[in-house]
Amino acid sequence: MNLPLDLEPQRIPQHLAIIMDGNGRWATNQGLPRIAGHRQGAKTLKEILRCCKDWGIKALTVYAFSTENWQRPLQEVNFLMRLFERFLRRELAEMYQEGVKLSFIGDLSALPPSLQTEIEHSTVKTANNQAIHFTLAINYGSRNEITRACHQIAALVEQGKLNAAAVNEQLVEQYLYTVNTSPPDLLIRTSGEMRLSNFLLWQLAYTEMYFTDIFWPDFDREELYKALLSYQQRDRRFGKVKPLLSA
Repeated sequence: MNLPLDLEPQRIPQHLAIIMDGNGRWATNQGLPRIAGHRQGAKTLKEILRCCKDWGIKALTVYAFSTENWQRPLQEVNFLMRLFERFLRRELAEMYQEGVKLSFIGDLSALPPSLQTEIEHSTVKTANNQAIHFTLAINYGSRNEITRACHQIAALVEQGKLNAAAVNEQLVEQYLYTVNTSPPDLLIRTSGEMRLSNFLLWQLAYTEMYFTDIFWPDFDREELYKALLSYQQRDRRFGKVKPLLSA
């Protein structure tokens, strides 16, 4: 593990979530079309994924495309769908060799059939890898996810297969896209925005948050180091009060 010396290995977050924001503004600031920002953002993602693996982070979940992103210009949406597909096709062999396990969360049924095929192939191909669990949220919306879980649970109650009194937090989690995945320890959002934008609302209940003005295409190992250093200075109590030390 090639961890920077002033980061403590035992306090590295096990699960990192990222809202990759600012691709379009990065491109506009450089006089480039927005799609150039998305292309550079994909390169950044590849580098950060490798850095996470090198530094001992066991899971990385990124917000790639929200349910609200369909409202963007059609040309940009179509480009993003092709970009996702090319990313998977070009990088799969290398990710497989490096032990990356790929997962996808969101309503994947609305995606182009060719992208769905690549997603299925990538998921099956890397299912047994254990170096790092890499999850892409595509056509994902947290409110939609929670509503979907409620519908499934309500159907079981209606069918008499489940007693309403048995519905608790643990049961709800079994019907979320992230079932069997631990909640993120740290959320990073780039580009200066300070909101969750309908991302992992349930899962982020006790997650530490880090916001930076850096646009996603410029987010590198040094910026990730700063985020992790900030995280390691936090006092995570999960609603508890730590006992006073005895004299």
